[in-house]
Amino acid sequence: MDEHRKNGKRVTIKDIARITGYSKTAVSFAFNDPSRISKQACETIHAAAEKLGYYPDPLARRFSLQRHESIGFLLPQHIHYSFQNPYIMQVVEGIGSVCQKYGNTLTLIPPLNESVLDAVRHAAVDGLITQGMSVDMEIVDSIRGRNIPFVTVDGVPSRDMPSVNIDDRSAAKDIMSLVLAQGHREIVIIGLADVSYEKHAPDSIQKARLAGYQDAMKPYGLSLDMPSVNIYTSECTLIEGRLMATKILESKQRPTCVVCMSDIVAIGCLLQFSDQGVTVPDDISVIGFDNIVESSYMVPPLTTIGQPASEKGRKAAEMLFALIRGEPVTDHHVVIPYRVLERESLGPAVGRV
Repeated sequence: MDEHRKNGKRVTIKDIARITGYSKTAVSFAFNDPSRISKQACETIHAAAEKLGYYPDPLARRFSLQRHESIGFLLPQHIHYSFQNPYIMQVVEGIGSVCQKYGNTLTLIPPLNESVLDAVRHAAVDGLITQGMSVDMEIVDSIRGRNIPFVTVDGVPSRDMPSVNIDDRSAAKDIMSLVLAQGHREIVIIGLADVSYEKHAPDSIQKARLAGYQDAMKPYGLSLDMPSVNIYTSECTLIEGRLMATKILESKQRPTCVVCMSDIVAIGCLLQFSDQGVTVPDDISVIGFDNIVESSYMVPPLTTIGQPASEKGRKAAEMLFALIRGEPVTDHHVVIPYRVLERESLGPAVGRV
C-alpha cells in the first residue's frame, strides 16, 4: 500500500505527477480533457492513480471544466408535497434518464429558507428545468441574472422561454365536454395549489384549464360562476384528495361530479368516497387529469386526460442540454399530444339522465 494511504493522507495530482514523471497539467488533462495528451500518457496516469487510490476532487474538476456537470429541477412545491405526486416523479424520471445519458447529475431544488429565489441563486447547476412557470414571474429575472439556460415544463408558452406542454386548455375543454354530455350540472372542480413561484402570476396552467372548462360550458349556456359550480384548490397528494372528498360529502349540496386537475387528488376522492359508502359513478362521478399508472388500476378505473409526464421530462432535458452546449434549438415550444381516456368513473348525472 502506498505511504499516503498508510498515513491517511489524501493523494493529489502532485503525487501522481512525481511517480509518473508527467507534469501536473498533464495529469489534470488525463482526468478532465484526455484529448489533449497522448493515449499512452493517459493510460499511464490512470494506472498510477488507480494504484495510489486517487479520486479526483469533484469541486476541482468542476472548476477546471468551468461547469457543474449537473442540471437542476426546480420543484414546484416543498419536497413533502412534490414527492407525493406521482406525476411530478414521472417528470423527474424523464429528466433523470437524459442526465444519465449525458453523464450529468440531477439536482432537485426545493425552496431554500422558504425562498425559491434563494434556491435559484445558490444552485450549483449548469441549467434549470422548472415546473409551471410563466415569463413574467420574478423568478425568471433571477434565472436570467445567473446567465444559465432554462426550460419550463407545463409553463405558459412565451417567445422568450423554451417550454414543453400539452394544450391544457383544449384538454380541459374535452374532458369537461364529456362531463356535461352526461348531464352533470352540479360540479365541483378541484384545482391546483399555486406552485411556489407563481403566487402573483397572471397566467398559469390552472387558469388555462379553467378557461377550457368554461369553453366547454359556453354552448350549454353554463358558466364557472354559476352557484351549482364550486372551485376548490388542493395540494397534489392522496391525503389532500381524501380531505377534499370529506369536504364535498359534508357540503349542503352534494355535486354529481368532481372534476380534478390531478389524478392523485381524484384517486384520494375515490378512496374516501368508497370508505364512506358512496358509490362511483352511481352516486357521484370523479374525473382526473394526468393518467398516472395508478389511475387505470382503481375501482372503478379513472376517467382522465393522458399526458406523458416522462416524455415531457425527457424532451425538456434534451432541449436544455442542447442549450447548454450552445446548439441551435429549432423548436422552442414543444406541444405533446394528449389523450382523453373515458373509463368507468364517469357516469350519468344522478336524476338527470
